[in-house]
Amino acid sequence: MRIAILKRDKCQPKKCEQECVKYCPMVRTGAETIVLSGSAGGDGSGDGKPKISEELCEGCGICVKKCPFDAISIIGLPEELKGEETHRYGENGFVLYGMPIPKPGKVVGLVGENGTGKSTAIKILSGLQVPNLGSVEKVVEDEVVDAEAKGGWNAIIKKYAGSELQNYFNALQKDKIKVAYKPQNIDAIPKFFDGKVRELLESTDESGTGAGAGAGAGAGTGAGAVERLVKNFGLEEAVEREVKDLSGGELQRVAVVACLVRDADFYFFDEITPYLDIYQRVSVAKQIKESLCGDRDGDGNGEKSVVVVEHDLAVLDMLADYVHLLYGSPGEYGVVTMPKSTNRGINEYLSGFLQAENVRIRDKPIEFTAHPPREKQEARSVFIEYEGFEKSYGGVGGEGEGSEGVEGKGFVLAAKAGSVEKGEVLGVVGRNAIGKSTFLKVLAGETEPTAGAGGSGKVLLDIKISYKPQYVRGASEMSVKDFIYSLKLTDADAVEVLAPLGIRKLEEKQMKDLSGGELQSVAVAACLCQPADLYILDEPSAHLDVEQKVRLIKTVRRFAERRGVSMLVVDHDIYLIDLLSDRLMVFDGVPGVWGESKGCFGMQEGMNLFLQDLGVTFRRDLSTLRPRINKIGSAKDREQKAEGKYYYL
Repeated sequence: MRIAILKRDKCQPKKCEQECVKYCPMVRTGAETIVLSGSAGGDGSGDGKPKISEELCEGCGICVKKCPFDAISIIGLPEELKGEETHRYGENGFVLYGMPIPKPGKVVGLVGENGTGKSTAIKILSGLQVPNLGSVEKVVEDEVVDAEAKGGWNAIIKKYAGSELQNYFNALQKDKIKVAYKPQNIDAIPKFFDGKVRELLESTDESGTGAGAGAGAGAGTGAGAVERLVKNFGLEEAVEREVKDLSGGELQRVAVVACLVRDADFYFFDEITPYLDIYQRVSVAKQIKESLCGDRDGDGNGEKSVVVVEHDLAVLDMLADYVHLLYGSPGEYGVVTMPKSTNRGINEYLSGFLQAENVRIRDKPIEFTAHPPREKQEARSVFIEYEGFEKSYGGVGGEGEGSEGVEGKGFVLAAKAGSVEKGEVLGVVGRNAIGKSTFLKVLAGETEPTAGAGGSGKVLLDIKISYKPQYVRGASEMSVKDFIYSLKLTDADAVEVLAPLGIRKLEEKQMKDLSGGELQSVAVAACLCQPADLYILDEPSAHLDVEQKVRLIKTVRRFAERRGVSMLVVDHDIYLIDLLSDRLMVFDGVPGVWGESKGCFGMQEGMNLFLQDLGVTFRRDLSTLRPRINKIGSAKDREQKAEGKYYYL
């Protein structure tokens, strides 16, 4: 079985000589294997872009190699997938095979690269998109239509006859089930809703009592659910503010609450952790589990079906009962596996080999190592030392998420004196808005401390620093290639940074057109390609999927080891911190009010201190050694807390 994919955003027929047609052996024999739209053999409408016949293509790959813009892919797939198409985005467009299966009273997770169909699957299950079963003549995108009149739903129900999805789609098309959907792109919410957070929650609270009284029957917990969720999510002050004035983290939590208070049978969450720190991520996961799947009063109202798309594997491991893995080629095709237990599914995904499907999705496994042996390494020499300092902001808080602070109280950061060792990666952990980014900005010379630093008013580090800020913006009209090559790259940079981070594939794109994950990768590459003694990365994993995080971890770790440079890395992804860090710097404080650095610790001591405040315990998976969050209240969780060992028993 063979599919042909045309990346329409890359194809530029006015800038090439139609090499795909000119060199195709089948076209030379007279077969219309590749036809340009608008030509005599095309549809006559056209934009001059090629249409490739998958039936006539012999898979030689010449068009793939000859295309100057890398716009064509010819992919061989197992014959077992033939006829398993769920949806296709136009001729020579992306194909999704298979579907995830919601389970009553359970949380089902979707894991896979960006661009392999996770959001498409969620939209189909929520009724926002009608699947065309691979028939491009019936493509319907992002709108609900009377699909039965077109024969759409009948074909879908027939396709899934005898499976759990038959009853689901049958009930969905007859409006016998209600769904609640939290979209991936929360940045668009202020564009569609103009008003206060309270008004938004009142409009979604289907019990009709509003955010003030807060019935929230949709959460399956009776009266006071909205009020309880607002409190548990730390949104008491945000509820009276305008939606357009919310930070990313606040908007994410508001979107989750708005979905939870709907009165629905099936709940779909398309990414719940972007912009959130680890404390907030764990809190959101707890609330989803307790509100929707915890039948606390015995009336069955808590037995809801939940499907979650998530890239933070530690949080997904804690939240999900089952997972579906999605593998394939981003933007080209995606295959949904059958459901697996959460532990087995994540382990198979990390190993790169899916046993039941007999498919290898990655050349090498993602391997974890226990930290105690790492801590027994020979002590490194001290690379830099910095003096203690304070940084305060008057009237409002200091950084990023929660930068609104507390009116009249301001924000104060107290940083203890410390040091960074030569060649180490120092992880930095703590809540949002307690001074982590401010600390990095002071070290990088981006801002000056208010007091301390030996009375100089500056933290003087006689070294060259390369700094990637927390928020990166791509408003420039410059192409990625022009931007990257303006940094005076070396051959080592091209091999050790650009290639592993996938920057080569983005070179023809404009900076302003990059997605969040692509822009993040470019920003990290730009930071690493600057000659420096100390590299500071503030939340480098933001917006990255699992595969992109893996590439980031490998690149940063190899870069530090080969060049013998030191790094400070702030991040909220526990897997990334666990794999990257040699030591930890732990921050504590009250968001938007005050923060302090408690100092630098070995991994075990630092993580134990950090997780104790978080209230969760971690253990190592026996087969992969990956960190796993213990289920709250489980025997293992209680045992580790009793012994004061929050980080690995």
